[in-house]
Amino acid sequence: MSLEFKNVSLNRNGDTHIYSTDLTLVNQEFNVLLGTTLAGKTSLMRLSAGLDRPSSGEIWFEGRNITTLPVQKRSVAMVYQQFINYPNYTVYDNIASPLRLQGLNKKSMDDSIQQVAELLQLTPMLQRKPSELSGGQQQRTALARALVKKAKLVLLDEPLANLDYKLREELRDELPKLFRDTGATVVYATTEPGEAMLLGGYTATVFEGRVIQYGPTGDVYRQPVNRCSASVFSDPPMNTTTVLKRAGQFSISDGVSWKVSEDASHLSDGEYTMGFRPNHLTLQPTHNDVISVPADVLLTEITGSESTVHAGVNDHTWISLSRGVHSLDKGQRVELYLDTRQIFLFDQQDRLVWS
Repeated sequence: MSLEFKNVSLNRNGDTHIYSTDLTLVNQEFNVLLGTTLAGKTSLMRLSAGLDRPSSGEIWFEGRNITTLPVQKRSVAMVYQQFINYPNYTVYDNIASPLRLQGLNKKSMDDSIQQVAELLQLTPMLQRKPSELSGGQQQRTALARALVKKAKLVLLDEPLANLDYKLREELRDELPKLFRDTGATVVYATTEPGEAMLLGGYTATVFEGRVIQYGPTGDVYRQPVNRCSASVFSDPPMNTTTVLKRAGQFSISDGVSWKVSEDASHLSDGEYTMGFRPNHLTLQPTHNDVISVPADVLLTEITGSESTVHAGVNDHTWISLSRGVHSLDKGQRVELYLDTRQIFLFDQQDRLVWS
């Protein structure tokens, strides 16, 4: 028994925020909602919390229909990207507020607050007011309040977005472990595919108010059900082009072709949409299963340890992501190397047919 959406939709002022959705999240696990801004992630969370009521369908949690249950009667904690704290309370009192409502004794409350404060590096700030904190410290306070509550359902809406890089990396590793010990079902919204991979657990790809796919995070990444799900789980954006299969060969342009592998030989001859992620298109060959594709450099972005190259290939703009610093001039002719083991093939309805 877990959080379950049964034919749930959400319409407001003539706009559809969530289309009819059936989704069952794995109980007592870390569940990620992955999608761009305005994909519908926050709407799904607000429905789960009871802050909004669905236009149709039912929401169940632990075998109980909670569709009309007020938020105050749900064992739920929620943290938004925009931190919310009581301005007149100290950090200690902000964190303690849900524990006081639960009637926890002072010794147990102190122990819980000290533990979570240490994890979130808040111990020196416990007697400060929110106005004396940085934005990141205020977000950590809001996150600490959700952690100590030990709710059965925890909703985290991009909670690490305002934190510095080092702390964000630490918490990405610690949060799943911490909540695993509480037995809570956690729903975590993010726009970053890399964050979804680091958090692990289970992931739902969300696009324009629709849940496209849900399953173990690694499976959703490696086996997207369609082109949309694959694109949601790609940053930088996935590259696509038309590929022709004929006479045991794949070809994408004049002179660029390769042999069809044995496990793809069952596919009918014809045109498919080929997709591949930028990190599988590089400036150096990585192994024997690569093909060389001539391209013209349009833009190069260097981020220290990686170089992102926007390149023109026939009528397409492809993105290549390579390790190291590569200074390339606009208009320069280069060879890009595509890992043919990592491509996806989609049919005319954009459904995955081979990967």
